[in-house]
Amino acid sequence: MSNLEFIKLTDRPELLQASARWFNSKWGVPESAYLECMQACIKKQTNYDWYLCLDSKKIVGGLGVIENDFHDRPDLAPNVCAVYVEEDYRARGIAGKLLNFVVDDMRKKGVTPLYLVTDHTSFYEQYGWEFLCMVQGDGEEEKTRMYIHK
Repeated sequence: MSNLEFIKLTDRPELLQASARWFNSKWGVPESAYLECMQACIKKQTNYDWYLCLDSKKIVGGLGVIENDFHDRPDLAPNVCAVYVEEDYRARGIAGKLLNFVVDDMRKKGVTPLYLVTDHTSFYEQYGWEFLCMVQGDGEEEKTRMYIHK
């Protein structure tokens, strides 16, 4: 883990295109949607940001903060979204470091609580997240778990 670097996209705006492309490859959300959201962060049009783990210059993990992660509860905002760590880098604490990084950074900006939708159980609890309720995802048949970090 000593070669890994954890950064905010606003501190490294030259990674904008690569970041949008990487998240698109993981989640299938259009690259243009990521670019629009990330550009708003870089231009300081929002308090939110995107967080990356780099191994040298290669993106190996990341997540973002957006207003709503495609669910029916706009009152539960903002949302941590697109949490992903490359398979070869899993079980090294990267996701936990990213989650702690985003919580600490948002708290410094006065943005708390944070929310997160996921199908995972028992993972996010390790990092201080608590199950809050079930939410209906856009276009989803089944409800999804909503977590909160206060």
